[in-house]
Amino acid sequence: MDTVLGIDLPTWWFLLIGALISGYGILDGFDLGAGAVHLFFRKEESRRIALNAIGPVWDGNEVWLVIGAGSLFAAFPFVYGTILSVFYLPFMLFLVAIIFRAISIEFRSKEEMKWWRKMWDVSFCLSSITISLLLGLILGNLIQGIPLNANHEFVGRLRDFFNPYALLIAVTVLSLFMMHGAMYLIMKTEDRIFTRLTIIANNTSKFFILCFMATSLATLIYVPHMTAIFKDHPALFVLPVAAVLIVLNIRRSIEKRQYQRGFVSSAVTTALLLILFAMGLYPNLVLSNIDPRGHISIYQAASSEGSLRTMLLIAFIGMPLVATYTIFMFWTFRGKVKLEEHSY
Repeated sequence: MDTVLGIDLPTWWFLLIGALISGYGILDGFDLGAGAVHLFFRKEESRRIALNAIGPVWDGNEVWLVIGAGSLFAAFPFVYGTILSVFYLPFMLFLVAIIFRAISIEFRSKEEMKWWRKMWDVSFCLSSITISLLLGLILGNLIQGIPLNANHEFVGRLRDFFNPYALLIAVTVLSLFMMHGAMYLIMKTEDRIFTRLTIIANNTSKFFILCFMATSLATLIYVPHMTAIFKDHPALFVLPVAAVLIVLNIRRSIEKRQYQRGFVSSAVTTALLLILFAMGLYPNLVLSNIDPRGHISIYQAASSEGSLRTMLLIAFIGMPLVATYTIFMFWTFRGKVKLEEHSY
């Protein structure tokens, strides 16, 4: 297997896809969180301000998901096909929710009727919650493994996805996004909605910490393979310790009203949790919970070496461009939100 800088090509793509998913989790995470807390705002002006806080960036943030999915298809087509076929219904619901979230943002201000705006407010909130829960549900099942036989064929049932551990991960992801989104909105607002958001951020951070503790305990007890790497490489234990400290720093930042620092901490928490997930998974991409022969590793699923090398070169050029575009967007629309004639 060819290497680049001493790392084999499938591992490079494993790292690259992980970076893209982390970028999506951080960026679209606060969009989804802002939508999940949307109905906590009672006044029309507050809801419009909240929408316009994410209005210029939400669709650009979803680019990271598109690139991540495309990279998975290009580098590991067998895994792409397996995951889509196994999670067919969750992914269909996910796409429907994405569509409704987009049209809720765009359609809400097209008419002045209260029932019209309330309908799209509810749609925006429910679709954001649904997307967050589905992402967590899929993640939870990938962590503990899915029922694949030795031929990598799915032999489970739909209800197998709704197991207690996966549901716990789903709620944890939702709580993380709600906290992340609340702190982003705090940085973009002022006056009455700012005061309201400080209460929401305080409550959602407590909710997340409870979910984080429950998830950590459940993982240690029921999903021991995710912690096996720390027994083999004790030095890596610094990462879960760092995750705990950063989660505690979120609470400290909120209590000290240092919301920008708290937002950065929640972003780092998102990235660290996904890194821990990847470490527990590597070198596999999909785990079977009924037959170890059903595991799918990065080496089994990888495209040809020529394809991986060529696409890696393109990725090394394209990813900085996407990152630059993202930074430019946030810099352009920095500062507090002010409602104007053409605002949502």
